[in-house]
Amino acid sequence: MMNEYGIRSKVSRKHLITTDSKHDKAVADDLLKRDFTANIPNQKMVSDTTYIPTNEGWLFLAAIMDLCGDKIVGLATSDRNDQNLVIAALKDAKMRTKDLTGCILHSDRGATYCSNDYRSKLEEYHAICSMSRRGNCWDNAPMESFWGKLKLEWLDENCDTKAEARYKINEYVWFFYNNWRIHESNGYITPNQYYDDHKRLLARTSTDI
Repeated sequence: MMNEYGIRSKVSRKHLITTDSKHDKAVADDLLKRDFTANIPNQKMVSDTTYIPTNEGWLFLAAIMDLCGDKIVGLATSDRNDQNLVIAALKDAKMRTKDLTGCILHSDRGATYCSNDYRSKLEEYHAICSMSRRGNCWDNAPMESFWGKLKLEWLDENCDTKAEARYKINEYVWFFYNNWRIHESNGYITPNQYYDDHKRLLARTSTDI
């Protein structure tokens, strides 16, 4: 009936696949095993790539989330969905967190995350690579949930330009999401509050020891 009358759902959009898992590159083991709990900053992070439709074409977006408070700590956008995009997000996370030593950084097993350059950058930062099982989005559920929030709460309509999309993405992540959006899983406080509280607790515990 919707087709007959030319009616489309507001959330029905053309789907673009961003994960290319048909490659011969080495794949890391799934170290998280859907245990998305973390009470220590820089202990467990998840990363993923999505796309934002604009009237100028697709804008690709990569982000990294610290599971301690579900805080976004790395972000990058590009006209191309390639290894440079995910490496840029990783560099951003390193700059913002200062130290990724021993951190489990989980992603899907797409070609960009399995690339030699990305894996080398993880080794340089002394981070530990973890990857989802093939075709199982639930292995990276926190990032999938974040994409849904971003697109429904902030980008519910197409942006005219990629510059506009970049502005709105940065506005959502760095102004609203981390600072103002409360989470039930955080005890109804924001990602920044939860993250900072546990960072201070870790510092006091380290001092006591």
